[in-house]
Amino acid sequence: MKRGGAMTLQQLRYVVATAEKGTVSEAAQSLFISQPSLTNAIRELEKEMNITIFIRTNKGITISKDGEVFLGYARQVLEQASLLEEKYCGKNHGKRQFCVSTQHYSFAVNAFVDLIKQFGGDEYDFSIRETQTHEIIEDVARMKSELGILYLNDFNEPVLSKEIKAKELKFTELFSAKPHVFVGSANPLAKKKSVTLEDLQTYPYLSFEQGEYNSFYYSEEILSTIRRRKNIRVRDRATLFNLLIGLNGYTICSGVIDEDLNGSDIVAVPLEAESSMRIGILTHKKVLSNPLTEFYIGALKKYIGEGSQLTT
Repeated sequence: MKRGGAMTLQQLRYVVATAEKGTVSEAAQSLFISQPSLTNAIRELEKEMNITIFIRTNKGITISKDGEVFLGYARQVLEQASLLEEKYCGKNHGKRQFCVSTQHYSFAVNAFVDLIKQFGGDEYDFSIRETQTHEIIEDVARMKSELGILYLNDFNEPVLSKEIKAKELKFTELFSAKPHVFVGSANPLAKKKSVTLEDLQTYPYLSFEQGEYNSFYYSEEILSTIRRRKNIRVRDRATLFNLLIGLNGYTICSGVIDEDLNGSDIVAVPLEAESSMRIGILTHKKVLSNPLTEFYIGALKKYIGEGSQLTT
């Protein structure tokens, strides 16, 4: 039992484990302590911090809004403590953890593969979330993810930058890209050197749906305000690519494509439009960088080329 009323690393491990398991009983079992001991430790921490981390109901526990913020900081503290002990005491506290939230970019996946090869070892708990724009911002703000990857342009920047600033985040540009369209290799447009918006009018337009935040500002595709005759919204990359091929559809993108990851059936064709997208990373201003984050950023640079404007 701790003394002197000071928060301990053990307490932080307890609340993080409870959040991950979803129930106190499962967390207690994984931590090899009794359920009453775990419950008391969590309540003592909540009392010290003067917050409610978990909301107790008849069905179990849910994490409060204050709890989500607290858990973000707790994970960061535990990660830094683990790095200190590894460096100076030679201790290894088991699984390394890392999470990135991103829009649908092949270079983000390739960099993630490199990260696992470099740091995975025998045990790890890494996540890559290809998700909606608002969720990327929320994940980084709540420290569920070490970093996020999304784009800004002249249209969405006034809205997204305001939200990014309010949540104490920082956007750092990786590279700027002119718009392209992804089409199936059998699509007549695939053979053109470039296409116009007029060329696209008769083809189905595919985009990633954004849930509650389905406004143009949160769209993953630029030029989202243009009226189109045929619209299809999807949630995942595989469905989008299958529909590109099966329906001769198209989507608007950065043009960065990886044949090994996406196959040879998808082709990127330049789009003649006065617009560009600045793709970059989101980080939390209050979160210290760590070796995994720095390596991942380096891997991103490798896959997008040496012209990157990113600094760590």
